[in-house]
Amino acid sequence: MSYVNNLKMFVRVFELGSMSAAARDQRTSPAVASARIAELEKHLGVRLFNRTTRSLQPTESGRIFYEGAQNVLEAIDAAEAAVVDATQNPKGTIFVAAPLGVGRRFIAPHVPAFKDEYPQIDIRLRLSDRKVDVIGEGLDLAFHLGPLEDSTLKVRVIADCPRLLCAAPSYVERRGNPENGEALVKDRHDCLILRFPGAREFQWTLRTPDGPRRYDVSGPYESDDGDVLTGWALDGRGIVMKPWFEVAEHLRQGRLVPVAEATPPLPTQFVCLTQHRRFTDPKIRLFTDFIVSRCKAQLARETEGIQLPR
Repeated sequence: MSYVNNLKMFVRVFELGSMSAAARDQRTSPAVASARIAELEKHLGVRLFNRTTRSLQPTESGRIFYEGAQNVLEAIDAAEAAVVDATQNPKGTIFVAAPLGVGRRFIAPHVPAFKDEYPQIDIRLRLSDRKVDVIGEGLDLAFHLGPLEDSTLKVRVIADCPRLLCAAPSYVERRGNPENGEALVKDRHDCLILRFPGAREFQWTLRTPDGPRRYDVSGPYESDDGDVLTGWALDGRGIVMKPWFEVAEHLRQGRLVPVAEATPPLPTQFVCLTQHRRFTDPKIRLFTDFIVSRCKAQLARETEGIQLPR
């Protein structure tokens, strides 16, 4: 397996752009990583990377070899998966990422039950509302809530999620209920904004009679934690954009009310993302199937009795 390990190291060095980062990802030392690349270069008779004290860049041969190395590793994963019974003693570690609110409510509560059923599989769960790089961060899968950019990742849709703008009754009493996106901007309503590097939520895309339109919203409160925004909305501090399922109970209890209903936000999706070659791993399929089925059931329970917009 030494040649396969060399290929794995090469792929991670290429993707991360750093020998030390690839070494950490593969749970080894920079010296071992460097030795594996050197051994691969000797075998191929070409230089795969140009190295300086400050940078490491793939050569043209390295870029060509990367695609082939990926195909080889995917083929090996598929071959191993074909001869492994997924229900026969699955084991290993799965690295998972999820948004904060979704992770706390829909992923983390089900992990112990999965662990009870498959005691030899360990789960490493990272929660963050920032955008994650599934490949660059060495993740096996990531749960994602929001619009998807073009991606080479395998996408499994868990649910289509209508969204709404909502606020506490105390805010509506104080500032009024904006009829639509135009009033939202014109009357300078306090919008609670999810903002982190790369975030676009300070521009809210709303549905209008003329089609989707982006509105430049603003407000005195921003956070990179969606649950914090919900808390501020409940406290009457402003208007928040949320998937219906996240605020369904607050709507039932009257703690939040819909606003600007003439121009609702575009719906979004709750999905699971995996690297194509990693999805062939039986333990990852097991975990994905387990969590997705429970997420769907929980979503159905939490939105029961709520009339969702089409």
